[in-house]
Amino acid sequence: MNTYSNYISLNPAIRFGKPRIKGTRITGQDILNWLASGMTNEEILEDFPELTLEHIRAGLAFAADSERRTRLIAA
Repeated sequence: MNTYSNYISLNPAIRFGKPRIKGTRITGQDILNWLASGMTNEEILEDFPELTLEHIRAGLAFAADSERRTRLIAA
């Protein structure tokens, strides 16, 4: 079993069906964008107290798994 299935939810009616942290509207893409902009885990947790470190890790694990499944299509 993957490490994120207890934390990630997909619902077409919320955030256009993007994978998000259960019980929130925060997507894995949101987490990636915050980290890419230079925020630390601690800053994210401070700004979004509904999140835990496990949520951040689950978002990253889901993104990594999704990337592994992506196939490149030659132009």
